[in-house]
Amino acid sequence: MNKAILVGNLTRDPEQRTTPSGVSVTSFTVAVTRRYKSQDGTQQADFINCVAWRSTAEFIAKYFTKGSRIGVVGTIQTRTYDDANGVRRYVTEVVVDEAEFVTSKAQNPGASRGDAPAQQAPQPQQNADDLFAEELSDFQPLDDAELPF
Repeated sequence: MNKAILVGNLTRDPEQRTTPSGVSVTSFTVAVTRRYKSQDGTQQADFINCVAWRSTAEFIAKYFTKGSRIGVVGTIQTRTYDDANGVRRYVTEVVVDEAEFVTSKAQNPGASRGDAPAQQAPQPQQNADDLFAEELSDFQPLDDAELPF
């Protein structure tokens, strides 16, 4: 299985291009903070390169700007190419299948570019550990007699 789920902030404005055949493609980098801090107390982050195609590319380019908080779902892809000097380059990136707002329109710097589509409504922010704890609080173990097999 190859699935990547990221929530972070854009490090720069998304770069939208069009292929010679007319397909939209948008490249961007997401800064994802780590769950822990370093020994000196500073927050660490990973900078993940992403690429989106077609309508997802157009959506990201239209509604997100540098600093916007974004949630993406996609797959990790690796590729190689030879640069202008003939040096082999290796690239690892997330090919984005889905993108969502993680903050409200008022908190999103890209909101001024137009109204967001209804299906991309802001998602409430809640820590995954908190959600898991809430689900476990209602958990009642089954008695062996209740098992259907």
